[in-house]
Amino acid sequence: MREVLRTSDPVLLSFARHVLAEAGIESWVLDEYVSAVEGSMLAFPRRLMVRDEHERRAAWLLADLVAGDQGASRKPGTEG
Repeated sequence: MREVLRTSDPVLLSFARHVLAEAGIESWVLDEYVSAVEGSMLAFPRRLMVRDEHERRAAWLLADLVAGDQGASRKPGTEG
């Protein structure tokens, strides 16, 4: 599995999952419960993961979302 998005914004995360699902790409959220346990202070960003073979396409689909959100990031090396 590869990380394609890291964010503390639950709305952005939900929308990113929707975009990937519409493209037929299954995704998983890691660190969701850590974020909930810490009291929703947004100190621990959640990671959006996809299968290795979908990493480049997923990163391409999410590029505009990430570019428009200062609090999100893609894992280094997923550009292009």
